[in-house]
Amino acid sequence: MTLNLFDQFISPVCLGIPLIVLALLLPWLLFPSPSSRWLNNRLVTLQGWFLNRFTSQVFTPINQAGHKWALLLGALMLYLISINTLGLIPYSYTSTTQLSMNIGLAVPLWFATVLIGMRNQPTAALGHLLPEGTPVPLIPILIIIETISLFIRPLALGVRLTANLTAGHLLMHLFATATFVLLSLMPAVAGLAYIVFSLLTILEIAVAVIQAYVFVLLISLYLQENV
Repeated sequence: MTLNLFDQFISPVCLGIPLIVLALLLPWLLFPSPSSRWLNNRLVTLQGWFLNRFTSQVFTPINQAGHKWALLLGALMLYLISINTLGLIPYSYTSTTQLSMNIGLAVPLWFATVLIGMRNQPTAALGHLLPEGTPVPLIPILIIIETISLFIRPLALGVRLTANLTAGHLLMHLFATATFVLLSLMPAVAGLAYIVFSLLTILEIAVAVIQAYVFVLLISLYLQENV
């Protein structure tokens, strides 16, 4: 039973071709591009409004040098939201449930923020490894702890996104299976399971959006420390 539950997270393959590539490219086809007309359609207007609100909220506490990341993080935010929400469609595939993909997104972005800090302000970047006013006997231990916490950041980013989406999908699968199995045996219990399943679906849509926002927000916080 456990093996069947986790089969939904296996990357689908058709004729030896991994379909994860299609799942990664499909969201970009859904975003309309602005035209040269004076007035755009509602979807383009909504998309532009969302990006403006997102960038103004995330990049307000960041220095002017970090505003160059606005396009990258805004596109990443829309991309993660699209992948997470499209994965809720039945018989679809959520590529962000793969830890390897999330780590592949987190490590380069985190490493880029570290390199920016080492290049622009090496003293402040290294100063994060040792809090001010630390007693001398604790200096070696704190440096080791802060170094480990620095290198564990991309792993935490990837695991957080993977674990939240995987747990939500598993719960939805469990309650959907319970509704189907108990429908003929105990209709009242099946109805209750269906209500819980419906509430879980709404919650999972919120989780898909929130986890994408948290992923990008944490990267912006790492950027804020290094610019």
